[in-house]
Amino acid sequence: MAMRWLALFLAALILALQYPMWLGKGGWLTVREYDRQLTEQRAQNAKLKARNDALEADVRDLKAGTEAIEERARNELGMIRQDEVFVQLQRSGGAARASQQASAAPRAGEPAVTAPKR
Repeated sequence: MAMRWLALFLAALILALQYPMWLGKGGWLTVREYDRQLTEQRAQNAKLKARNDALEADVRDLKAGTEAIEERARNELGMIRQDEVFVQLQRSGGAARASQQASAAPRAGEPAVTAPKR
C-alpha cells in the first residue's frame, strides 16, 4: 500500500513539473505563438524596408538631377516642354466610337440625309 502511494505521489510530482514546460509562461505553446508572431513581423518589416528603399531612391533621384523631376511633372501634372508636341492617344474603344460618329456625320457640302418618319 505504501508503494502505491509513493508511485501516485511520484506521478503527481512529474505532472506538476511538466505543467510549466507545456502550458506555463515560457512554455512550449507560448514559444510557438511567439515564433508565429516573429515570422509575421519579419515579413512586415521586409515589405516596409522595400518601400523605404524605393522612397530613398526617389529622394536621391530628385536631389541628383532633373530627369526625375521632369518625369513627375509629365506623369502627375501633364506638363510638357516648350519645344515638345503633346499627342494624346485614345484607347481602341474610344477610337472606334469616334470613327462611327465621323462616318455618320454629313461631310462638308453634302446634305444631311434623314430617314422618313412613319
